Parts: sequence; C-alpha cells; structure tokens
Amino acid sequence: MYQDLALYIDGEFIQGGDRREQDVINPATQEVLGKLPHASRADLDRALAAAQRAFESWKKTSPLERSRILRKVAELARERAQDIGRNLTLDQGKPLAEAVAEIMTCSEHAEWHAEECRRIYGRVIPPRNPAVRQFVVREPVGVCAAFTPWNFPFNQAIRKVSAAVAAGCTIILKGPEDTPSAVVAMAQLFHDAGLPPGVLNIVWGVPSEISTYLIESPIVRKISFTGSVPVGKQLSALAGAHMKRTTMELGGHSPVLVFDDADVEPAAEMLARMKIRNAGQVCISPTRFYVQEKAYDKFVARFADTIASIKVGDGLGKGVEMGPLAHERRLMAMETFLDDASQRGGRVVTGGSRMGEKGYFFSPAVVTDIPDDSKLMTEEPFGPIAPVTRFKTIEEVLKRANSLPFGLASYVFTNSLKTATAVSNGLEAGMVNINHFGVALAETPFGGVKDSGLGSEGGVETFDGYLVTKFITQI
Repeated sequence: MYQDLALYIDGEFIQGGDRREQDVINPATQEVLGKLPHASRADLDRALAAAQRAFESWKKTSPLERSRILRKVAELARERAQDIGRNLTLDQGKPLAEAVAEIMTCSEHAEWHAEECRRIYGRVIPPRNPAVRQFVVREPVGVCAAFTPWNFPFNQAIRKVSAAVAAGCTIILKGPEDTPSAVVAMAQLFHDAGLPPGVLNIVWGVPSEISTYLIESPIVRKISFTGSVPVGKQLSALAGAHMKRTTMELGGHSPVLVFDDADVEPAAEMLARMKIRNAGQVCISPTRFYVQEKAYDKFVARFADTIASIKVGDGLGKGVEMGPLAHERRLMAMETFLDDASQRGGRVVTGGSRMGEKGYFFSPAVVTDIPDDSKLMTEEPFGPIAPVTRFKTIEEVLKRANSLPFGLASYVFTNSLKTATAVSNGLEAGMVNINHFGVALAETPFGGVKDSGLGSEGGVETFDGYLVTKFITQI
C-alpha cells in the first residue's frame, strides 16, 4: 500500500478545497500510485492563520519541550524507516537501501536540533557606564515558508522543519508534488510526537502559485528554498521586495580534482559510486572531473569499469544500485547533454542510453575528451553522466574549477598536505571534501557561495536564518 496523501493544516490531515489533483507516478513502472490534493486559497489562508496563531504560544514554549518533541520525531522516524523508505522508492525511484538510509540518517537532524535548541544563547556586553546593563537576546523570526525538492524529499523537509521548530518558529512547507509520500509521513511523525496544531503545516499545489501567495503574505517572515538557481533567484527577488530573510540552497556543478599523487584507483571507485547515488540527481554530486595528466589513464579505466558494473533497475529489486531517473524530462535532458558532447568531440566511454521499454531508466555514462565550454562542463547535468578531462598544474585547475557561477560542493584527492591546503584555500565553494565525502551531516554547515545560495541548512549556522537579534540596554 502506498502512503495516503493529504494536506496537513492546523493539526489535521485534510483533502483540501482545490478541485485540482495531481497523479503521482512510479518512475520505474510509470504506473499511477495515487492522487495528490491541491490546496485552495482558503486552505492557504487557513494555514497562514494557524501558523500565526500557533507562533504566539510556540515561541514561548520551553526549549526542553521543543527538545522532547524533536527527540520523539527521531525515534518514530527510525521505527517507521522501512515503510517510509519503501514509499519513497515507489514515487522517487532510488534504491530501497538508499531510501531507508535517507530516513535513518535524517532522523539525526531532528535529534541534533533537539540538543542544540537548548543552547540558543545570547550575550552580555560590558557597559561604558556602570549603571547601564547591555545584553543581546536571540528570538524566533516568526512564521516561515519552506519549499523543498523531489530528489531528497524527506531529507530536505526534515532539515527545514527541525530547524524552524527548534528555534521557536512555525512553518508552512510546500513539498515536492512528484514525490510527496515522505513529506506526508514526516507530518505524521510530528503529529504523533505531540507537536501542537499549527506549528507545522503542509500544503501542495502549483509551485509558482503557492510560493507567490505565501511569500507575499505579511504573515510570513522567512523563506527557505532548496532547488534550482533560476527559481531560487526568482523567490529571492520576491522575498527581497518584501524585506524577508532567506535561506537558499541552490544548484551546483561540483568540481573533482584528482592529483597525480592521489590513491588514484580507490578514488576512482569511490567517486563512481558517489556519482551514481540517486542516479546523479544530487545537488552535491561530483559532476566535473579534472584529473592530472599522469593519473588520467589509470583513473578513467577504473572509473569507467566501476560505472559499467552498476546494476540499474527498479529500486525495489534485489541488488539494484541505481534506480530510474525521477521524470521523463530528465531522460530528455541526459540525451541533450550527450548530443552536445558528441558534436563537440566528446567520447562516450561507457553507457549513455535509455534502458528498457518502461520506466525512466538510463545507463550511467562516462564522457572524455570534452571541452570546458560544452554543456556538460558548464551546466549541472543532475543525472548519471560524468565528464572527465585532464589538467597539468594547480593554478590551471583552480582557474577552470572556479570559472562557473556555481559554488556548492567540491572534491579533492591528493596525498600532499601542501596541495590540499592550497586547493582548499583556492576553491570557490561552500564545502570542500579532501580524500573523502564528509558533507551533509547534521552538525556541519551545508550551503554554497556565488549562485549556489545563501545561508546554511546544517550546523549551528542554520539558526541564523530562523532567529533575529534583539539588543537591550537599560539603566
């Protein structure tokens, strides 16, 4: 059985007043899983009113009570991980092991915020006049509106909700209409954990209509969005017009720098498996591979062999390592990237074609001999295609890696401390991984620079988006 789909407003699961519904499709079979109800304007107004009303009491709620609820959410998430993960595989496509791991690891976000919300401290400022007291307090910003993507439905939703709830804010979340099951399940977790009505609200509908209505509402004081750069810029501009703070976790095009002195073959195998995670539909996926000349042939051979060995199939199938792409439009995008690469002299070493007659399956591909101004090297593929190119010097590769307007994640493989220091200092990215993959933990910052966004969706920096500073002086 697939998840029952609904809106969640003021503590109730409802079907909504908009007559429009959306089919939710299984990308492995193209079968309809369920019907997703859309919110009407009246539903949105109800959610806004509920969030505003709940904020008046929730902002005064003890951090110990917020912590208790978040701990319970984490506990329930782990108990229900198999069921939530199965439904996530059905509507998103990723292998069941990946889906269950998403639920299990992301329960840590609720747990971590349960701890950290007890340490939202202010400070005392020594006065110039001994008769004066000066201090700073941090207060919740108010009602938040959040918008989350289809590639990691549970991950992205629980990050935003946990941060808002921990900070004392209330939140209205519009999740991904294509992959809604995990977000509805998350609402049930908070509901069963005892979160008061109105603190969390879930709505669905036409994205542009929902986002515009919520952002323009005077009730909403903060916006959090994870998604593409173009949409992020539109929402940022709209929020800016109303002087509302934003957290934007936008797209990337993560460079990978592999130096001659690296452990080349282990690095190639690790990167290949990282690349096919969620069929490459990951904002921090390694996407531009720069390999130093002496290591190049060895890297390409092991990398391509590993990619070619990946078992692709229905995410519920035994031993499947990569599921289908989430939408048919992603298949078309992959073909566009490969057509451009071919026209520009690129060589497809392995993969690169649709698979089967049903479902959105695509064989992961490795492309070499491709120029830096090709689509694959300048636009985020968001799929299982890996372009690999050579470089000679640190100076050259840093210039090439930093040439794009993106700056989310980056990856470096070297056994030289001098090289690691120089490259980590020189890369224009919000996150730099050296010889491993260490991002996206609850306790670490998660965010980019340049067009890749503003603010953080992890670590103590998360709270900067959900708290305002108030300075108090008295005599």
